[in-house]
Amino acid sequence: MAIPASDHWSSRFTFLMAAVGFAVGLGNIWRFPYITGENGGAAFVLIYLACAFLIGVPILIAELLVGRRGQASPPEAMANVARGSGRSVQWQWVGGMGLLAAYSIVIVYSGIVGWVLWYLFKAITTGFAGMDAAGAENAFAGVLNDTLGMLFWTLLGLLLTGTIIYAGVKDGIERAVTIMMPLMFLLLVGLATYNYFAGGFMEALVWLFTPDFSKITPAAVLAAIGQAFFSIGVAMGGMMIYGAYLPKDVSIGQSVLMVVVADTLVALLAGLVIFPAVFHHGLDPGAGAGLIFQTLPVAFAQMPGGHLFSILFFLMLTVAGITSMVGLVESVTGWIEDRLGAPRHRSAVAVVASVALFSVLSLLSYNVLQDLDFGGGNLNDSMDYFSNQILLPLGGLLIAVFAGWVMGHDAVRDELSDLSPKAFALWYGLVRYVVPPALAIIFIMGVSE
Repeated sequence: MAIPASDHWSSRFTFLMAAVGFAVGLGNIWRFPYITGENGGAAFVLIYLACAFLIGVPILIAELLVGRRGQASPPEAMANVARGSGRSVQWQWVGGMGLLAAYSIVIVYSGIVGWVLWYLFKAITTGFAGMDAAGAENAFAGVLNDTLGMLFWTLLGLLLTGTIIYAGVKDGIERAVTIMMPLMFLLLVGLATYNYFAGGFMEALVWLFTPDFSKITPAAVLAAIGQAFFSIGVAMGGMMIYGAYLPKDVSIGQSVLMVVVADTLVALLAGLVIFPAVFHHGLDPGAGAGLIFQTLPVAFAQMPGGHLFSILFFLMLTVAGITSMVGLVESVTGWIEDRLGAPRHRSAVAVVASVALFSVLSLLSYNVLQDLDFGGGNLNDSMDYFSNQILLPLGGLLIAVFAGWVMGHDAVRDELSDLSPKAFALWYGLVRYVVPPALAIIFIMGVSE
């Protein structure tokens, strides 16, 4: 059953806000600037952009066109398109892989969003006043050992996400993203402007944008490919279900270019929010995941206006986290609607409730279940490996093969009718001959680690 027109995006703007919101997540905001600085600055950015446009753009176009052509949740959309092309409906399992990836990711991701909400509360109530490095480390250790506290904030994040999805595409997702995404952009620009005057801005510019080609190694190139693929949010089901809501008169090619450019600009702008404070206060820019929760609170405690800065910073992260969770949960919710014929309200409640239940195990993996082995690591490590190293690259590879080799040429051309013959030929060549081997390399590298 095709998705009714009433559930389509109202405009390209609302689609772009939803797609960028899904693509820009917490890991994108802190990880992209960090690996950029560690891998050659502007030289790495150039390689990342090449990878994003040669790999990320073709596969994102493929995912959106399959979603719009299939007019259903990812598994049903792929089955519909395969059937229309005279191919086996068993291709629906590729869409199912995307849903499994999304579900696995959101179970762990919801806990991290819970940390962000908790730190937003801490920022509002204390502003991290008087906090030093030891205090920040102890505070974060206290968070990880407080299962009930983590569960409360995780459930709050899921409640916010579920409320948006419960209300539907137009009344829920559209209304949320048209408010939240411009708010996030304004916060990013405002915080970066503040840093320009507060100190450390030039050091951050050097860190991010000074090209050092001596740091470009095969490992750095693979890191760029991986970052380009994962940061755009393909093969997680979210972009395919968003494609199903995309009206026929909206250009997929132009929209994808805007999403990728916006995603990259947000990541670089985030670097100008995070690293000036880090450099100005002599902190470690290579703190990794601990940068947000252990390093930056020390900077907030030391900087003038740090109380307000900390509130705005964690508010920005909250927006990034919630909009990403909306895309992850929406893909699974749409599938339950398609498969079981359940109304949206009931489907949204069922998905969010099940994620909440499994999130308890995820949260316990930070303390009492930390040493419980799930095949080479605790539950969170295993789920992260399973989704990021196996499901995403393999799913992306198969989506590219499906669009390039399985779908009928006429059906593909019809969905991309706005592209010029040369632009279409370029995309078609990339999705057939460049993307599959690149993702095969990522997959092999992932499973061989």
